[in-house]
Amino acid sequence: MAVGFSLLLALFMLFTGSASAATYMEGFLKNGNFEEKPKPGAIRKTVLKGKYALPSWEINGFVEYISAGPQPGGLTCAQDEVLRVSVGNVFGDLPLQTLYSSNGGDTYAWGFRLNATVVKMTFHNTGVQEDPSCGPLIDAVAIKELFPPMPTRDNLVKNHGFEEGPHRLVNTSNGVLLPPRQEDLTSPLPGWMIESLKAVKFIDKKHFNVPFGLAAVELVAGRESAIAQILRTTPNKVYSLSFTIGDARNGCHGSMMVEAFAAGDTLKVPFRIERKG
Repeated sequence: MAVGFSLLLALFMLFTGSASAATYMEGFLKNGNFEEKPKPGAIRKTVLKGKYALPSWEINGFVEYISAGPQPGGLTCAQDEVLRVSVGNVFGDLPLQTLYSSNGGDTYAWGFRLNATVVKMTFHNTGVQEDPSCGPLIDAVAIKELFPPMPTRDNLVKNHGFEEGPHRLVNTSNGVLLPPRQEDLTSPLPGWMIESLKAVKFIDKKHFNVPFGLAAVELVAGRESAIAQILRTTPNKVYSLSFTIGDARNGCHGSMMVEAFAAGDTLKVPFRIERKG
């Protein structure tokens, strides 16, 4: 089965003047939800024909336009999927082998910085499939402008409540997966690095139980999930690290462990989920 997902692009802007003078950007790209259909002559069955067959998009290679519901051959794909996202001369590969949501689709966020006023955005299937009808299924593409957070006088941790994060699609309750190995300069979660080999999940208070603030990060892949941040400290000064853990109330149960590292010190905090939050 093709891997279905939505993609959220986290756009970082660097301002030389007043931030209030800039136009804030958030929402779908033009025809980003693909609801504007190709004309009858631009599609044969499900295959798009022509470079500009899909309104507001440019097509190269074998691309299908799929409607909702079961598709012929939709259960025959069993291949590893990777989607390459390119913006200008910057690109990132999203590993889609693991499906984290039970409804057949995941939402990913990928961050980048602009160095031009106009750039070309490309989504490319880098795999070589035995069956050309197998491949990543893109359902929606949105973009949000993010602002680099700063530490405060009372807290050295930037974006400590995870309030600054990727766009949240209004019609999804799965949360947003943040790809592994994301540096803090371009992370879709500003101020934080995704250090692990697996993705972590950005969740909001509207759809999940969040113990503090409006958003949180769920470490969905066990010991393989980790976030990190570099803090500027003063030698020989004592610091206190505090954090809140909880249950997202999304069906998980059992014993879990959160491990925190600060310099050479380690703290392990056990937590048992009983579906109560």
